[in-house]
Amino acid sequence: MTSKRLRIILIAMFTVGALGIQPANAYNSNSVLPTWANSATIYEVNIRQYTEAGTFKAFEASLPRLQKLGVKILWLMPIHPISELNRKGSLGSPYSVANYKGINPEFGNEADFRSLMTKAHALGFKVILDWVANHSGWDNPWTANKSWYHTDGGGNIVPPNNDWVDVAWLNYKNQDMRRAMIDAMAYWVKTFDIDGFRADVAAGVPTDFWKQANTQLQAIKPLFMLAEDQSVQSLLDDAFIANYNWELKDLVKAIADGNKGRADLEAMATNQSFTYPTRSFPMNFITNHDENSWSGTEFDRLGAAVSAMAALTFTYPGMPLIYSGQEVGNTKRLAFFEKDFIPGLTVANSTTALYTKLVSLKTKNAALWNNSTAKLISTPGDNNSVIAYSRTSGINKVLTVINATNTVQKVTLNLTKLNAAYYLFSTGKSTTLKTTLTLTLKPWQYEIYSSAKA
Repeated sequence: MTSKRLRIILIAMFTVGALGIQPANAYNSNSVLPTWANSATIYEVNIRQYTEAGTFKAFEASLPRLQKLGVKILWLMPIHPISELNRKGSLGSPYSVANYKGINPEFGNEADFRSLMTKAHALGFKVILDWVANHSGWDNPWTANKSWYHTDGGGNIVPPNNDWVDVAWLNYKNQDMRRAMIDAMAYWVKTFDIDGFRADVAAGVPTDFWKQANTQLQAIKPLFMLAEDQSVQSLLDDAFIANYNWELKDLVKAIADGNKGRADLEAMATNQSFTYPTRSFPMNFITNHDENSWSGTEFDRLGAAVSAMAALTFTYPGMPLIYSGQEVGNTKRLAFFEKDFIPGLTVANSTTALYTKLVSLKTKNAALWNNSTAKLISTPGDNNSVIAYSRTSGINKVLTVINATNTVQKVTLNLTKLNAAYYLFSTGKSTTLKTTLTLTLKPWQYEIYSSAKA
């Protein structure tokens, strides 16, 4: 579901010292971080639109290509049957679930999905399912139990709002419904060895349910839990390891539009009211299924700043996301309620090379692993046009410098404690940084200095 409809207040990503941005460690979280997620990049899979066939089998052929890209976590958009009653468009929204234990026949059958899971795991991937707990489709068998849903004064089941008319709003005051929901989630973990969940409209569901579900599901196996939310602190405290970094997504758009810069990146952290629990972190992105379909491709929204903003999402604290087709520079807005497909998805190009290198850097340099620190570096006169920050973890170091404008910028940076040998991301060549660094950057040019070669 689109982020604009969900945000009420924005929560914190970091606590900020003078120029330092630090992840919080004020209290423990009940969320669990599987060890395999430490350095992972997440890849969102839109099965319906991924290929012309739009099936599990057709997507399965892309697994070796995605392994080469280097991504670790495959997030599958909802794979369940889609309700026909009150459906939008001819195929409907995948977020209108007709059967929580079923598979959308358009994608294949159980054997096809099991084959996909087996091959994905054999290639080293982890697979998480998109889970829609806030609402179901109107012809879901659960609707026979009206007490499982919110109703109006006449006892009629209602949608969550006036726009989402294709779904029925679930009632979490009903304990039987809660048990059925957890049972359905456990079914996918036990039957198909699913590795986690991305919770759609996570804040629409009471936190105590997610805590209850997380406790029971983590007892089966360690799971990666991602919340589509950045407003409810307790979700991270009690159930989820990661949430959406909508703030950063909006900030990079404002930077690309020429309206914001370095000071706003610092202010984003300074002005936030809460902090992430230990080991929790945001998911950083410049596009996803909502952004692509409803707001436009990253090229529509960010223009010439796309590569620079992508580099920011990979080097700034958090787990980076790549959406289907982003790795080949897809410029097509994909239909949401109809069949569509991504052209040229299997043909590697310069964009593929960029994302492969960014994923490799993220994986190899522990300074970029999820939950490490970042420190903003001051610029002469607090130059708002150049963003510079470093991340360190032991001997591992990364320095990122971005020209956040469409004009040439010259900047001199003071690199206290960063003078060392590095590899240049742009060329792969080694260089030694001293206590100061002077750069002349072309419009939207960026450079990453890494102690580990990408």
